[in-house]
Amino acid sequence: MTQIAFPTPDPLILARRDAILAGLAEILPGECVISSENERRAYETDALTAYRRMPLAVVLPRSTQEVSAVLKFCHQQGVKVVPRGAGTSLAGGAIPQEDAVVIGISKMNRILDIDYANRVARVETGVTNLSITDAVMPEGFFYAPDPSSQLACTIAGNIGMNSGGAHCLKYGVTVNNILGVKFVLMDGTILDIGGPALDPAGLDLLGLIIGSEGQLGIATEATVRLLRSAEGARPVLFGFDSSEDAGACVAAVIGAGLVPVAMEFMDKPAIEICEAFAHAGYPLDVDAMLIIEVEGSGSEMAAQLQRIIEIAKLHRVKVVKESKSAMETALIWKGRKSAFGATGRVADYICMDGTVPTSQLVHVLARTGEIVASYGLRVANVFHAGDGNMHPLILYNVNDPAEQEKAEQAGNDILRLCVDAGGCLTGEHGVGIEKRDLMRHQFSEEDLAQQMRVRAAFDPQWLLNPAKVFPLDGRLAA
Repeated sequence: MTQIAFPTPDPLILARRDAILAGLAEILPGECVISSENERRAYETDALTAYRRMPLAVVLPRSTQEVSAVLKFCHQQGVKVVPRGAGTSLAGGAIPQEDAVVIGISKMNRILDIDYANRVARVETGVTNLSITDAVMPEGFFYAPDPSSQLACTIAGNIGMNSGGAHCLKYGVTVNNILGVKFVLMDGTILDIGGPALDPAGLDLLGLIIGSEGQLGIATEATVRLLRSAEGARPVLFGFDSSEDAGACVAAVIGAGLVPVAMEFMDKPAIEICEAFAHAGYPLDVDAMLIIEVEGSGSEMAAQLQRIIEIAKLHRVKVVKESKSAMETALIWKGRKSAFGATGRVADYICMDGTVPTSQLVHVLARTGEIVASYGLRVANVFHAGDGNMHPLILYNVNDPAEQEKAEQAGNDILRLCVDAGGCLTGEHGVGIEKRDLMRHQFSEEDLAQQMRVRAAFDPQWLLNPAKVFPLDGRLAA
């Protein structure tokens, strides 16, 4: 029996499906309205594939004006809406309901303007994360957030979940790299929030919108910050005989005031899975590994690495292996960024993303292993160690309901552990449906009520991405 519940569909909306489809067809051309069961099936889940719901319909608008028209229609008809980027959400953030219309932004995928002088670009939010960097790389620039799904995930989804990535330790997450958005409210109102200015006047609405998981509106355009590419970058593999030594090394590096561009952790199961897939040259005779990348001029990188290696030696490092070429560097990062996909070749899994202070890494890693073992399951740990963003992959058989329930219970226990250790439920995946029922473990009823009042100010009927983020009985307290 699975743990996550869904609300009962509204029978009145289901009965009016034909009329709703007819109304959508008046707004959008035929190829932009998906109504058949076979075509809708592609949208019934996201990367949290253990849960599926067939949407009422799917629409793929081509412009901000069409998004506005669809939202206005759904608002008038009282129809729920689920915004969707590329569907890479690991928290179930894009899973629909049977009485909801999915609005996908995949057709809005243009880079509208690049301003190198002011180091910004304006893009439609259906563009993929990596396509921005690909567009500006020839001029020596890049877009900093780099989630592992960056080849597929969209800026819209990044905005919804405040996505990060391996290099967020130095460059920050999405909220630190978005300067403005064009934002459509549930009633169809179009707002321009922020812009190319570094620090616009007024309320920080961007800070509210980014990470709101599609519950306040739909971002259709974004002004993103472009950064100059570093003179050079060099990842180094550090192998340890225990996860405790590796975790202590991370805390010591951060405690010494060093800020590498990235610090990634893998335990032995993750090392073996990723090496079998990518053949990146990962050491197989260690129990834990760090990928620490530094950047700058040759002398800057050498100085940083010298200090980091000295700290690693104090924590019994067993292997130190520097990348010697661009090809080696690419393979090292291919292995890390392929971790989730490579694990999927071995077993089904649930991926958590609780975040803890780096001083608690050793304790949380040890307890994570104990928790998963107590359910008779296996775990592979691969995560952003520099900012304490844990990613335990709990392995199970999705075709065994009992194992799925055990995996979810183990994941919930790990997330409670992260909160109790001074951290939080999510670092970048979002709450979605996955962590919805754990919100009360992190927040008081007063905290949740205030958050829900803000949500209701944007969408009083609670039509946008319903049944996400807040406990299902939470709306009554709003």
